[in-house]
Amino acid sequence: MSEDIKKFTPFDKGMKLVSKPSDLDNESSVLRAELSCGHVTSPESLTDCCRAQLNDGKTEFKCPLCAKKWPYDEVRKVAKLTPAEQSAFEDKLGTNTVNETCPGCGIFTERSDVSNLCVECSVCTANNRKPFKFCWQCVREWRGPQPRADRCGNGGCKRRNQELLRDCPIITLSSVVYKGSSDHVQCPAIRACIFCGVLIEHTNEGCKMVSCSKCKNEFCFVCLKSARECLKTSTHFISCSAGLAPRQIDSAM
Repeated sequence: MSEDIKKFTPFDKGMKLVSKPSDLDNESSVLRAELSCGHVTSPESLTDCCRAQLNDGKTEFKCPLCAKKWPYDEVRKVAKLTPAEQSAFEDKLGTNTVNETCPGCGIFTERSDVSNLCVECSVCTANNRKPFKFCWQCVREWRGPQPRADRCGNGGCKRRNQELLRDCPIITLSSVVYKGSSDHVQCPAIRACIFCGVLIEHTNEGCKMVSCSKCKNEFCFVCLKSARECLKTSTHFISCSAGLAPRQIDSAM
């Protein structure tokens, strides 16, 4: 545990803060967060709990008391993960998912190319005397063209990115208001860069424009237009003339 203990403050947004005893520890701090499963925790306890699950080789986070799944987006926010902790968690998640069980023979198969969801099982290929390929994401026999990094041709094949875009909470931009009003603009907390598809989370602070850390292009987090186009008819701190863009359903460009 770090020297600077992570604690909740009344200014933390996007979570339900309560003054209840923790379900995961016996710490004495006052404010805790209620998780989606209904149990209560502190940031440090949630960090330690999830780190232990990663060290056990788990590829998702679950409540040790009720076994309900905690979405990574929730863990990241409630555990108040630092950038270094986020990087370590995501690296470990990637390491833990290097192997997947082949749907054809049940044997663990290694994925050598992380940019391609189509994986060939050498055992099934040898047994069937023809190539057997499956989707790393939905773990069903591969359908459709390949290589692909987003999905296969099977119905219901979804990426984790799609789930984050679909399920992320609505946030209030504290510095952006509607034109002629004092009401603050609300929008999804996570957007996919309109130029390259990488996911970006708004901090709730500053203006509505964000700069992508990957492609360095700037766009509006509210209307999802390029910064240049949006600012032709609005300002950094005033709502967009184009209105609020709906949730994105895919980050692939």
